[in-house]
Formats: sequence, structure tokens, C-alpha cells
Amino acid sequence: MHKSGFVNILGKPNAGKSTLMNAILGEKLSIITAKAQTTRHRIMGILNGEDYQVVFSDTPGIIRPNYKLQEKMMSYVEESLTDADIFLFVLDINDRESADDESELYKKVQQRLQSSKVPVIIAINKIDRSDQEKLEKMNELLRQKFPEAYIVPVSALEKFNTDYLLKLILDKLPESPPYYDKEDISDKPVRFFVAETIREKILLYYEKEVPYSVEVAVNSFKEAEDIIRIQADILVARDSQKSIIIGKGGLALKRIGTEARLDLEKFLGKKVFLELFVKVKKDWRDSDRDLKSFGY
Repeated sequence: MHKSGFVNILGKPNAGKSTLMNAILGEKLSIITAKAQTTRHRIMGILNGEDYQVVFSDTPGIIRPNYKLQEKMMSYVEESLTDADIFLFVLDINDRESADDESELYKKVQQRLQSSKVPVIIAINKIDRSDQEKLEKMNELLRQKFPEAYIVPVSALEKFNTDYLLKLILDKLPESPPYYDKEDISDKPVRFFVAETIREKILLYYEKEVPYSVEVAVNSFKEAEDIIRIQADILVARDSQKSIIIGKGGLALKRIGTEARLDLEKFLGKKVFLELFVKVKKDWRDSDRDLKSFGY
């Protein structure tokens, strides 16, 4: 008997969706930062066993969109409500109710989970940063709101209870042959992960609007026997942002390049030569044409 299925991960920004998927996979596929909207795409991570294949789908955090890029991001969340074999709803135990909870999409997600005919698993995340009283209170509230759901307390960062969570997922997975080759770890091409690795460094080191105005385009990926040569453009929305990304004497850009290269060498298992350029592409976040060219 072989089991296969799609586990769609939903939740608000910074709930720990990407960290949880990476922890279960044992592979860093989704980039992780403390900033909201780190995940922009729907990223599939494939976990293969002898008699199972779990296709996790990490989605952007649910927000109220302010421009076309965010509208595209929320379309991935909408899409993920229609094609799951299991829903994995991730909540931050320390999260406070916010205006985003009143957004139409967040309400729609909750309603979909409440009426779901497929299994719903709710992961209460970051319990290492809370206490038993708060956990019990949240658990009780969730049981009232989602009486059919399976509720699992976890710490994605500490990998606490992630083994039990995976066991529950495998138990609820339908019988099916694998959907992807058993050697695959994602449906995304290597260039996607190169661009995301570079973007992660920008999210980590820049503040305010700059990291949210950035997109990365990989123009060249040439693999030789002993080295991979990569050339990528960092695209920003305004001239002032270009100066900030480059930094005084080019030092800021050099730091991004060095740290991204080191991560890519681990991911690709080979020496990497990374060349970065910063270019201005005005208002790309509200351009249908530009968004399409970036894969949105």
C-alpha cells in the first residue's frame, strides 16, 4: 500500500509555516526571516518514503493586499483552498488578534476549514515561547471553533512534536501512487531557489520598504565540473533603493553576495561564483507584465 497526497499549509504571516515545512522535510526550501511576507510564492516541498509521498505546499501569509504583487500572493492562498488532501493550519500561540483577522480571505480560510471534508490539522506553533496555561486556553478555543480538527502543539524551531505531526499526516494521507518522481524534493527549478536565497539576505539586512520592493532575476546559471557560475539582477522600484542595496563603496552588496554564495554552495553541493547587479524597474509590484515575467 502506497500513500500520497497534498498537504496545504495556511496561516498568517510569521506563524512559522515555512520553518515548520523545512523542519519536517529536513531541507531548507522556503526562505525564513522575521519579516512578514517573506514567502511570496506557493512553494512545494516533497517528502518521500518507501511507501509514501507527502507534497507540502507552503503559501504566503494571509494579509489584506495593498498592491498587485500582494493580490497575486493571496491568489496562491485561494488556490490552495481547492486542491488539498489535508489542510495544515499553523497558528502562533503568542499571536494577538489583528485587523488582518477581519479580512475577507482570512474569514474564507476559517470557513473553508470549518466545513472541510478533508482532514484539518491545526499546529499551535512556538510553544517553546509560551506556557501551559496559554496553550490550554488556545486549545480549548480551537476545539470550539474547529470541532473536527486535529490539534497539535509544536515548536518548528526546536523541532518539538514535528515527528508526531508527520505521523498524523501520514495516517490521514489517502492511498495513491506518487505524484512526482521519488528523487524530487520540489516542483520549483534550481533558479527559483537561487533567487530566493539572494532575496532572503536582502530581507535580513534591510529595513522599512526596501526588502518589499525587491525582486531577483537569475539571468545565467552555468554549471561546469568544478563550479557553478551564476549571474543575477536585484531589481528595485526606485533609484534611492538602488543606492541603499549597493551601500557605501559597494560593501552592502558584497555582503549579500558572499552570504548568498555560501548558502548556495551548501544547497547545490558545489563551488559557486555569484555575480550580482542592481537595477531599477519602476513600480514593478503593480505591473501585470512585470509580475508575470517574475513568475507570479
